[in-house]
Amino acid sequence: MTLPAQIYVSFDFTSGATFGYGFTLDDAKYGLLDTGTLANNSNPEPTVDLTPDVYSISIRRGRNIMRDTYEAGSATVRVLDSLSYFNPQNTLSPYFGFLTPLRKLRVSASISGTDYYLFSGYTTEYKYTYPQGQETGYVDIICTDAFRLMQQATVITVADATAGQATGTRIGKILDQVSWPASMRTIDTGDTTCQVDPGTSRTTLDAIKNAEFSEQGAFYIDSEGTANFLSRTNVIKKYGETPIEFDQTTGIPYTNLVFAFDDKLIINSAGMTIVGGTQQVAEDAASITKYFSHQLNESNLVAQTNADALNIAQIYVATRAETTIRIDAMTVDLLDPDVPTATMLALDYFSNLKITNVQPDGSTIVKTLQAQGLDWNITPNSMKVTVTTLEPIVEGFILDSSISGIIDTNILAY
Repeated sequence: MTLPAQIYVSFDFTSGATFGYGFTLDDAKYGLLDTGTLANNSNPEPTVDLTPDVYSISIRRGRNIMRDTYEAGSATVRVLDSLSYFNPQNTLSPYFGFLTPLRKLRVSASISGTDYYLFSGYTTEYKYTYPQGQETGYVDIICTDAFRLMQQATVITVADATAGQATGTRIGKILDQVSWPASMRTIDTGDTTCQVDPGTSRTTLDAIKNAEFSEQGAFYIDSEGTANFLSRTNVIKKYGETPIEFDQTTGIPYTNLVFAFDDKLIINSAGMTIVGGTQQVAEDAASITKYFSHQLNESNLVAQTNADALNIAQIYVATRAETTIRIDAMTVDLLDPDVPTATMLALDYFSNLKITNVQPDGSTIVKTLQAQGLDWNITPNSMKVTVTTLEPIVEGFILDSSISGIIDTNILAY
């Protein structure tokens, strides 16, 4: 069966353990001048097209629902290895000497001349399997996105991280500290200001996530490998965009809805403390009476003032004090002729999804949610994506919105 899009897997051996992708002719993103970085000319095998030998691809990216944070994306690409090219001791292999961890791998899909990236990251492990009695062995190339590398890089003093700096500017300074390429970042300025960098030893990722949480924004690595930071204002605005409709009759078909109705995501009491500040507490008394106390405490935030800490506590509780029936995930089969391939390939975090589901008794559940995770499973005969769906991670009043623009119902952001 023919897949609805042409899948490509490229393996880049250039430049050593560095961020960034080498300049690649005809590449939709990194074949552009002033975008791709120039590769190391001493490497005679800069980029390899693995596509003809790929047997399966599994990609997992998204927000951890329970931990309420973005986590490192991962991918496993299974490659048939009939000529033992992936044996690192095979001196006849064209890859000999280049098969090391932390090389760059990208998965893309092309349809009607447009390329969509599904994953961009770095190899962490090669799992070799050469079964006896079988002619062809295979290798699972296991990869992660840049979050893992940021978690391994320690920062102490962030240069030029001064008091009064906006959160997006602070994140930019942290990225500068680990030489993250300017061409691979899209960073909003941010709405909250930071105090001077505390100068403590922490991972790069922890330092960034502190600024992200202080903003109540969103920092993540997208499918192109770009570091993205959305300010609180722009996170809220995303929920006002026109949703893509999924249903069992006129919209995009789906299967395997994962329903949940529980107290796991409720937070009705929050204590937030900045570095050198005093704890600021916000509570929702009605929610506590209804559900008992569900508390969260965060400390050592780099927000500038105690007033900032109180705002963080208030908006966090206001967004999470209530619960309703959830749709945590759904699966879409791109081999279904009623599924628009380009629409599904273009999905990423914060895409709005209106999901309509008719229950066996004839009642209807309708939820407008946001995509916050994409798990792709691709073989020569199948192409499916499971979408993690969530309520907005930060709520705020959106003018003229039928969902978030209701006076005396929707909350006002700060």
